[in-house]
Amino acid sequence: MTTDVTIIGAGLGGLTLARVLHLHRIPATVYEAEPSPTARSQGGLLDIHDYNGQLAIKAADLTDEFRAIVLDGRQAMRILDSDGTVLFDKSDDGTGGRPEVQRGELRQVLLDSLPPGTVRWGRKATRTRALGEGRHEVVFADGASVVTGLLVGADGAWSRVRPLLTAAEPAYTGRSVVETYLYDAATRHPATAKAVGAGSMIAFAPDREIFAHRERDDTLHAYVGLSAPQDWFAALDLTDPAAAAARIAARFAGWAPELTALITATDTAPALRPLYALPAKTRWDRVPGVTLLGDAAHLAAPNGEGANLAMLDGAELGRALAARPGDPEAALAAYEQAMFERVLKSAEIDGIDPGVSTVHDLVAAFTRHEQP
Repeated sequence: MTTDVTIIGAGLGGLTLARVLHLHRIPATVYEAEPSPTARSQGGLLDIHDYNGQLAIKAADLTDEFRAIVLDGRQAMRILDSDGTVLFDKSDDGTGGRPEVQRGELRQVLLDSLPPGTVRWGRKATRTRALGEGRHEVVFADGASVVTGLLVGADGAWSRVRPLLTAAEPAYTGRSVVETYLYDAATRHPATAKAVGAGSMIAFAPDREIFAHRERDDTLHAYVGLSAPQDWFAALDLTDPAAAAARIAARFAGWAPELTALITATDTAPALRPLYALPAKTRWDRVPGVTLLGDAAHLAAPNGEGANLAMLDGAELGRALAARPGDPEAALAAYEQAMFERVLKSAEIDGIDPGVSTVHDLVAAFTRHEQP
């Protein structure tokens, strides 16, 4: 290709794209708002699926590096009733297709695979504009700008690139999660550690749930989900972590203490994560010189597919550009058509089905999934 690729966002999708382009000797530069790769926590465990995320890892020629960071045993799954009764318990026998890795470690694998200087840190995109003939300008918070002939928005939910393609905007889903951590769980919180088990645990009710998983170093990481308007969460005083945790835990009155301890015994201040989604089936007409991947293109409520789809988007876009070095527009058109179809197929593949109204429905759904 005669045009360098400009990627906005150094998340898993943008870095996968940069890696695949590098393998095909296509120059790319990634601009990232964060000041450094260690500026913030990168989140918890990710299950990388054999039908999308692992395909991206293979395309990036990083399978060995990926296998080296897999946490053995973490594909175990438990479902508990609110009183702590175990209703579903599947161990990790090593044959599952969704090995678990720490998101930050996976991101570092991708970063380490790129030539020095590929990622430009501390470059927060604030606006973009079309210049004509497929060229676009990106302006950064520090006043600097870059003009590019091929722009990729890998910049997540609030993408600054997306408006070049569509007026679609994320909307609140009516649900938020609060993240908590318990450290040294087996020693300090043995009942909770036992309840969570070796991998992941879900305790579910229609308008609330606790999802937790066991990370490296005996850390329990929980996502406490609640259906409530944003005003309810805005009233939480997150500057008073104990009070905020108590107010959240009150919504789980009557639940087993080993479950509510994931809220009240947190070793970190509760972190609020409102959940947003783009309108279903968001699409756009082909605009020369620009495209999107990952959440910038198809943000959805968490369903277990987001990171996997973003990585596969990056891999497939990179391969499309490499296959058509003299015609990037044809590459972008082919990538977008396949991406739109892939997202539609993925919409119902994972997560909690809308028809699940009780924890017993959830158990039945998981049981059906486990049957050959």
